[in-house]
Amino acid sequence: MCDFLKQMAEKADDGILYVDLKGDVRYWNSGCEKIFGFKADEVMGRNLDVIIPEKHRQRHWDGFYQVAESGETKYRDKMLKVPALSKDGRKLIIQFSMQIITENDKIVGFSSIIRDVTPL
Repeated sequence: MCDFLKQMAEKADDGILYVDLKGDVRYWNSGCEKIFGFKADEVMGRNLDVIIPEKHRQRHWDGFYQVAESGETKYRDKMLKVPALSKDGRKLIIQFSMQIITENDKIVGFSSIIRDVTPL
């Protein structure tokens, strides 16, 4: 990633993350650190269960793998609002967009831009 884009992603107040096809975190910016309380090195290589409430995990992973297999999502051009968890166990409400990332016309992972919309 060129330096300009890297700085733009890293300095964003919104969370920006990238996960591979297993759902393992491969990029976690400072915005994610602020929202969720985990430093990048604490989540790198771990799957998204670290921020997904247990009762929502099965539904998440069913949808995740369906999109990974089909390349189709009903959430394109939409912001999703879902429950999430912080490092200290606080319940959050996050709003996010999801992007399907490809290389050579093959899906390699997903990125998301995330905002904390938890009521104060």
